[in-house]
Amino acid sequence: MGLIAAAAWLITRAAQQPELAALSVAIVATRAFATGKGVFRYAERLTGHEVALRAQAGTRERLYESLVAPRQPRQGGADLLSRMVDDTEAVQDLLVRCLLPAAAAAITGLAAVVVGLTILPVAALALVAGLVLAGVLLPAGTAAAARRWAARIAPARAALAGRVADLVHGSADLAAYGADDEALAKALAADESLAALERRQARVHAAALAGGTLIQGLTVAAVVLLAQAAGAGSVGTAVLALTSLVAFEPVLPLAAAGERMAGITAALRRLREVRSAAPAVTEPAAPAPSPQAPLTVEIDDLVVRHTARDGDHPRPALDGVSLRLTPGRRVAVVGPSGAGKSTLLAALMRLVEPESGTIRINGSAIGELAGDDVRALMTGLTQDPYIFRASLRDNLRLAGPEAGEEELNRAVRDARLDGWVARTGWDAELGEDGRTVSGGQLQRLALARALLYGPPVLLLDEPAEALDEETADRLMSDLLDVTRDRTTLLVTHRLKGLEGVDEIVVLEEGRVTQRGRHDELVSVPGYYRDLWESEVLTRR
Repeated sequence: MGLIAAAAWLITRAAQQPELAALSVAIVATRAFATGKGVFRYAERLTGHEVALRAQAGTRERLYESLVAPRQPRQGGADLLSRMVDDTEAVQDLLVRCLLPAAAAAITGLAAVVVGLTILPVAALALVAGLVLAGVLLPAGTAAAARRWAARIAPARAALAGRVADLVHGSADLAAYGADDEALAKALAADESLAALERRQARVHAAALAGGTLIQGLTVAAVVLLAQAAGAGSVGTAVLALTSLVAFEPVLPLAAAGERMAGITAALRRLREVRSAAPAVTEPAAPAPSPQAPLTVEIDDLVVRHTARDGDHPRPALDGVSLRLTPGRRVAVVGPSGAGKSTLLAALMRLVEPESGTIRINGSAIGELAGDDVRALMTGLTQDPYIFRASLRDNLRLAGPEAGEEELNRAVRDARLDGWVARTGWDAELGEDGRTVSGGQLQRLALARALLYGPPVLLLDEPAEALDEETADRLMSDLLDVTRDRTTLLVTHRLKGLEGVDEIVVLEEGRVTQRGRHDELVSVPGYYRDLWESEVLTRR
């Protein structure tokens, strides 16, 4: 604005052919403004984006930290990814496209009004009216119109991301069952729904841009007419006209900023939904010191009840379970699906909060210990282990970053994975979530990871899942060998080989219905003997 005002004065005044000394200040000012424009624009872009990108990185970091704590997010993976990528960009847009333009428009508009007041106050009033219309009322109107669509666009984008993720990750299953056309149609419908919403939002943007340009033209015309009527002269009229024209340059983007602000508000609300999700467990304010090995784990009258989504009061997943793990003791937990076996492991790892009862490690209640300390003492193979898109070596070293070749080889050998490793090589890249490996290989890799970590209390959830019978039998036999004299809690539905464990606990509907050694349990009626007889018949 300074460049245009000074240049307008210089050109029109020079046309009157005054002495050169009368133009010297304007000449220097024009050169200074021309040079400063590029320098300050570069500095503004550099510092503005530096602040915006730092704010975006901080928002993503806080969002990630909120997901680290054990919790059950209400959003699916594709929706969470959309919030992590798209919604966090709203913080950057808030600074770069909303707050910074608003500050620039306010300062520039005020300077333009001061120039107008100096030359012709009545023209300044017309300029104020135009700037208020374009910089306040128009953005408020676009924000109100866009708010209607913004609240629907973010969920529609998340829905499309979910459909696309299903197509990409489930393509083989969709093709196998002839459901690929239906899934593709649903994805295209989601895409069209999002496109329709974005087209409507684009109409708001176009209308705002046209309205701002119209207000700018009318304001400049009014200023020129007022200046001519007041006899401001050619120099004053030119300065007023061009200053008014340029004053709208930082103001016109505010209409788009108002529209974007509606989307930013919706995005920030979606981020708060993720961060406000209650953690699955409550961390102690002042955690007690972590117990030292050897460890004795005592579970007394444990009750765990999962929260129902429909608000009903569900039956307990665990109802009065008691168990004792002394150093070197191996206990197997068996029972039908849904009996609470995996919930028991989750409670031991502080992934769920018990409703009542206690879990103590060397006499210290785990509720008094930091969750990370508990999981460092008791962990292992859990349900749905995750395999990262990285090399086989890196996936295994997640459990032992400093592990040497000998330790890695021992872990894969104990998990009966050494043959596969020899064929594929340590540097073979595994697909995201283990999609390039079979279910059995994924399970054994996760088991090797657990064995490499070697916690004081090893928890194993269905280590022989997804394996053929012969491989599963050999794996269970090897597991019982490598866990000898190691405190172990084994959840399994396979009974062969359990003769070697110290105790077997039978869970049914969250309650302990039987406990004892293998030979004791097969000699009395009950779930264990029925399952054993069924397994024997199946193997014949």
